[in-house]
Amino acid sequence: MPTDLPQRFLRRIARLFNVEPHEAPAVVAGLAMFFLLFTSYFMLRPVRETMGIAGGVKNLQWLFTGTFVATLIVLPVFGWLASKLPRRTLLPWLYAGCAVLLAGFAVSFRLDPDNLWVARGFYIWLSVFNLVAISLAWSVLADVLRAPQAKRTFALIASGASIGGLTGPVAGAVLVGPVGHAGLLMISAMLLLASAAAAAALHRWRDAHPIQDGDGDTSRGEPLGGNPFEGATETLRSPYLVGITIFVLLLASISTFLYFEQARLVAEYFPDRAAQTRVFGMIDAVVQALSLIIQAFFTGQVAKRLGVGVLLVSVPAAMVLGFLALAMAPVFAVFVVVMVMRRVGEYALVRPGREMLYTVVPPAQKYKAKNFIDTVVYRGGDAVSGWVKRGIDVVSDNPTVAMVFAAVLAACWGVCGYFLGRREQALEDSSVGGQTPNGV
Repeated sequence: MPTDLPQRFLRRIARLFNVEPHEAPAVVAGLAMFFLLFTSYFMLRPVRETMGIAGGVKNLQWLFTGTFVATLIVLPVFGWLASKLPRRTLLPWLYAGCAVLLAGFAVSFRLDPDNLWVARGFYIWLSVFNLVAISLAWSVLADVLRAPQAKRTFALIASGASIGGLTGPVAGAVLVGPVGHAGLLMISAMLLLASAAAAAALHRWRDAHPIQDGDGDTSRGEPLGGNPFEGATETLRSPYLVGITIFVLLLASISTFLYFEQARLVAEYFPDRAAQTRVFGMIDAVVQALSLIIQAFFTGQVAKRLGVGVLLVSVPAAMVLGFLALAMAPVFAVFVVVMVMRRVGEYALVRPGREMLYTVVPPAQKYKAKNFIDTVVYRGGDAVSGWVKRGIDVVSDNPTVAMVFAAVLAACWGVCGYFLGRREQALEDSSVGGQTPNGV
């Protein structure tokens, strides 16, 4: 019958993307939240990367250290907000504050566009904002969706980030001429506020579809309580969270080693700053396009059928081979393949899998401990590995040594991911069986 056609079409779409019909509004809201957030961020990212090289490749470790120090300052502020604000309003308030700061940088760029210290400040601020804002968006998803729903929908929702990652650089390239850098920051601020509205829609969906067994569902309208440093103490008390901490430290180290190699090779092959920005933008576009395809059609099926552990192990295994290839041929063409492989794998497989790990922990750990790990631990790993990479380069003056060392780190990263995947499945099984998970 003709009246049945729309329903049949929707059911087929739902089967294609492995989504239950009643979950469609949540998936759409989550997609919109990540699309708007990542469009806002990726519109500004190529500019940040160029500013980092402008201060000298040999000085990048100082920017990483400055970012880590800034993260330490931001952590107690976030912890205080999480203690005082209801979980459902935490993201809108934080995003609104970041939008105000973006407007402040826009004014600075308009008044003094060539100020090197403003450029460095923006580099550090955007690096901190990136982790805090994205971590909080994933916290909302882990809070609203249960573990079985997460395995089916997280990757699809994350595809909104890849679409935003494609849209942002294109929009920035088109708009930077007419509106300038200050105008881009103002547009980014408005997109950020729209992302906050989409996050509010996610909470409204959960209100309309309450969780039958409770599990903290009604407490989303209440503050988490505790103290501003509870994220660190919660992490140190939990063997499971310590395991995630080690996983993130190794992830950050792998990323930093590749980031420094990227800066070295791009500066060597493309001395012109405009060409550097174009190269960064092209890499971003390729990464986001491939990530989008994998997220939409493959990641959810892999997580559902094979478990989270496969998502967490596959990329480290590939990176062992990638770093060994770079050790044998440290040239730009090989680097591009390895960098694209690492970033596509992280966005499409590792990041959704890593976020699924938090669906089986209590609310305070989903917000406070998760934010501590995603910001302080990640940026601490950046800072330490940045100095380690610089030390290896000074001592050996040969990129092969650093790449072999990175291959060893990638192998350790994969082993850690394997054990985390097994632990997550055990905690999920305990939760489904009505038991209180132990060792969280």
